[in-house]
Amino acid sequence: METKNIMIVGVGGQGSLLASKLLGAVLLEEGYDVKVSEVHGMSQRGGSVVTYVRFGDKVYSPVITEGEADFIVSFERLEAARHAACLKQGGTIVVNSQTIDPMPVIIGAAEYPMNVLEELKAKGVHVDEVDALTLALIAGNAKATNIVLMGRLAHYFDIPYEKWTAAIAKVVKPAFLDMNIKAFDLGYKA
Repeated sequence: METKNIMIVGVGGQGSLLASKLLGAVLLEEGYDVKVSEVHGMSQRGGSVVTYVRFGDKVYSPVITEGEADFIVSFERLEAARHAACLKQGGTIVVNSQTIDPMPVIIGAAEYPMNVLEELKAKGVHVDEVDALTLALIAGNAKATNIVLMGRLAHYFDIPYEKWTAAIAKVVKPAFLDMNIKAFDLGYKA
């Protein structure tokens, strides 16, 4: 199997690292060679965070460059646009409809570009938008947005639902397992 590439992009504190851990766990269980690389920006100050997940028969490098990503999972609309150049032709962006103001918007130096997803769609990019924050709140906690997005991403893989939930059980604390399974289910069915 040729190597597949997934970028998980978001803002610090949104749980992108847990999402990449979950994705890595389920892909390893499927027998793939998996490489996960975390690139931290100013994550503790609300800055951009990028995680690369590559899998296939044999993966030699954990890094994804421009035009290589089969999927981009974006926890926020502007992050989807910021990293869209990394998407390969025919790739898919799974994006949370939530907006998080970057520092220039917070201090009044810029306005949030609300039409970023429409611009991507106009360029022919396949954008799969889901209101992951609302679904996470229904599951019981806004912090489960990451797991909702993993549920939505699971639609694009031929991996049984039960294997995803087993991987969730491996990567989340037992006290939060039921809520995360519910969040995954809501994203899966979205």
